[in-house]
Amino acid sequence: MSSSPSTDDSGALLGPADIRELAAALGVRPTKQRGQNFVIDANTVRRIVRTAEVRPDDVVVEVGPGLGSLTLALLEAADRVTAVEIDDVLAAALPSTIAARLPGRADRFALVHSDAMQVTELPGPPPTALVANLPYNVAVPVLLHMLARFPSIERTLVMVQAEVADRLAAAPGNKVYGVPSVKAAWYAEVKRAGSIGRNVFWPAPNVDSGLVSLVRRSEPIDTTATREEVFAVVDAAFAQRRKTLRAALAGWAGSAAAAEAALVAAGISPQARGESLTVDEFVAIAENKQG
Repeated sequence: MSSSPSTDDSGALLGPADIRELAAALGVRPTKQRGQNFVIDANTVRRIVRTAEVRPDDVVVEVGPGLGSLTLALLEAADRVTAVEIDDVLAAALPSTIAARLPGRADRFALVHSDAMQVTELPGPPPTALVANLPYNVAVPVLLHMLARFPSIERTLVMVQAEVADRLAAAPGNKVYGVPSVKAAWYAEVKRAGSIGRNVFWPAPNVDSGLVSLVRRSEPIDTTATREEVFAVVDAAFAQRRKTLRAALAGWAGSAAAAEAALVAAGISPQARGESLTVDEFVAIAENKQG
């Protein structure tokens, strides 16, 4: 039987002084190259855990745990947490931070020292939730990789750059609707779940952040096309987003005439543009590709 998560406000979470002290001891300076901005506000990580609706039976995967601010809050609320960290110094330090601050939960924590884009399996039971402050420069590819690789992830809450949050949650017809919006919608119902100010980070980024909630579809989209086939249509449609689909999909279909035939068969106007289509309409186009 698993031990129940701690619910007391034990002071296990990291504050600004703790973060700077840890960073100084490790000789860590957050790097732009890896899009690192450490959360230094305990109330913010509590809010993320609450918004993610982390349950006592959840197995949470976290990408880019950094110094462990969010990791500790997740570990207090979930059954177990697996963190994926690419940075050598941060990965080496995290287990001892967990052991020092939440000793009663340390056996519920696992670390995978790897690039998240290369992760194909995780230790322990399959993850049920993904909760992460994603590095800005790789947020979308990492999110899509994790959703594709781990179908057991039912709920996701990620903190990303506000602009990326808007893009992920955009609906057809919105000017920022694009490839990330459609691909995220393939897996899940996506919505904005709040905003995060700049002052809760160290260093403070020069952009605002947003929370995005993704609840996986209870049933995958019913289609004879593969995900790769559907995503190829999406990529082609938005590669030249000002063009009509007849023109934009010419390369994908083999010719403009073949693109038109697939569009007509799918019940979509050849004069339409990618930004007006739902994920189901992209699926229909993929299914109707000739030859």
